[in-house]
Amino acid sequence: MIEDLYRARTPGSAALYAQACRALPAGLTHDSRATSPYPIYVARAAGARKWDVDGNEYVDYFGGHGALLFGHSHPPLVEAVQRQAALGTHWGASHELEVRWAELVQRLVPSAERVRFTGSGTEASQLALRLARAYTGKTRIMRFVGHFHGWHDAVAPGGMSHYDGSVPAGIPESLVRETLLLPADDAGPVLDLLQARNDIAAVIVEPSGASWGQVPLPSGFLAALREATRKRGVVLVFDEVITGFRWSRGGAQARYGIVPDLTVLAKILAGGLPGGAVAGAKDILDQLDPGAAKAAQREKIGHQGTFNANPLCAAAGVAALSLVEAGDACARAEAAAGELRAGLRRILVEEGVPWGIFGEASVFVIFPNPTRLPLDPANFDPLKLGFKGLKGARDPQLNNRLRVALLAHGVDIAGGPGGFVSAVHGGRELSQTLDAFRGALRALKAAGSL
Repeated sequence: MIEDLYRARTPGSAALYAQACRALPAGLTHDSRATSPYPIYVARAAGARKWDVDGNEYVDYFGGHGALLFGHSHPPLVEAVQRQAALGTHWGASHELEVRWAELVQRLVPSAERVRFTGSGTEASQLALRLARAYTGKTRIMRFVGHFHGWHDAVAPGGMSHYDGSVPAGIPESLVRETLLLPADDAGPVLDLLQARNDIAAVIVEPSGASWGQVPLPSGFLAALREATRKRGVVLVFDEVITGFRWSRGGAQARYGIVPDLTVLAKILAGGLPGGAVAGAKDILDQLDPGAAKAAQREKIGHQGTFNANPLCAAAGVAALSLVEAGDACARAEAAAGELRAGLRRILVEEGVPWGIFGEASVFVIFPNPTRLPLDPANFDPLKLGFKGLKGARDPQLNNRLRVALLAHGVDIAGGPGGFVSAVHGGRELSQTLDAFRGALRALKAAGSL
């Protein structure tokens, strides 16, 4: 059985999980790391691989939750962090690295007239919405079902749960009512609502579609949204926490040629260390500048943060974005992902498994067909299913069985299910992954899970 093999390989992880459960809620520090019967505990990583405490080696597609375009422990990034750690990790002062980091963002990201750093992507989305509300003098935020923008109260409902617009525990109902939560399967109702209402401050969207493209957007959706928000004086916010510096050097906005008013960044931005940013239009970001705000007869927007652009993260960020700017990392990762998607699709056909494989840029998504629809894996089109058929139909138990089966065969994926391909995933990693996928499918068949 799959779980028996997993348990036999990972006794050290089992012991650490039992220990963790005595100190951490559910034994975890992040919801998406939940794995039954227990998660793996990693001891080290390098390149496209990582090793758990039992010495098992895995080809890694979790990729630091999408933060590692250059894989693990990339030498130039390690050198930059080690050099900075010896100079100081937190000076409590302005420093040259934060200036260089911001200038790199400006050169790479089309919308980035100004940049403000934060401690995380969640903080960045929170700041972006505050800036938009202050700039427009309006309060409502339009969001899309299943699009993830962090865990703060203004964006949590409808992101990973409560897709019906209901109120999650711990979040005031009055705050939930400030959100207009819409499906993104059709631009028509979205444009109609933008035209009909005068109280919308901002529209925030993952330009990849929900959860890094697990639910792709229809063709023309972003262009129509950009035109409508511009006409209505609504701030358009692209959440590029995942797509930034991955969909292209300049993110999804550069890939698609559609420039938002504000951009939320994190993950690759900080080279795999903590860090986020809001980048965008000068007039909006300069609400953080006392002099500019006064000149524009606006109230200055307050924004603090102990670890905003701290030197260690800035050093990693400068090193990572310098490599993005000068090299072809995005293209190499995308080429490897395209080869992987084609190989996974071919295996589904050969094994007679009616699942789907899709994805854009350097990600891949596995659709394990939880409702057993009659579909052809060779010609699977996720747009025909929309949110309800894709992310909305997710079967956590089936996804977990697939992930554990792959772990037992030496591959780690994210819980989408799917994963992030780095610029250092090569032919050996792809070949091993395809063998593992075939083995996992056969194990699931033998266990009666398919």
